[in-house]
Amino acid sequence: MRAVIQRVSSASVTVAGHTTGAIGAGLLVLLGVHNADEQKDINWLADKIINLRIFDDAAGLMNRSLLDTGGAMLIVSQFTLLGDCRKGRRPSWSEAAPPERAKQLYLDFIEVIKGYGISTASGEFQAMMEVSLINSGPVTILLDSQKKF
Repeated sequence: MRAVIQRVSSASVTVAGHTTGAIGAGLLVLLGVHNADEQKDINWLADKIINLRIFDDAAGLMNRSLLDTGGAMLIVSQFTLLGDCRKGRRPSWSEAAPPERAKQLYLDFIEVIKGYGISTASGEFQAMMEVSLINSGPVTILLDSQKKF
């Protein structure tokens, strides 16, 4: 699994003019599912994200996690994160999981995050979405469960 994590003051996702998910302070997670991903990837990534110390403490240092702050998480599926642009000018999507499998792993990821007691919102899988956010910092982190970077 591959994720772009953004610390936000607020974020929302809209599908066909209807807001499907919105949060206040917390994390926006854009999530791509690799064709080799399985439950261990979900567990590793979920644990890593909710425990990332990227929120300010009283001294203004990034020492607090999402769990520490009680913030929320907006999770949006984004298969384009698996685009391979090393050859040519058109991305290859060959490493992205097929839609049926990707959807199930995406939904499983959401359930794991909810299991930690995190207030969670989401986009709509395979829909054309408009994502709005106010990036706080800005703070943006890239993670890959297969540690490709």
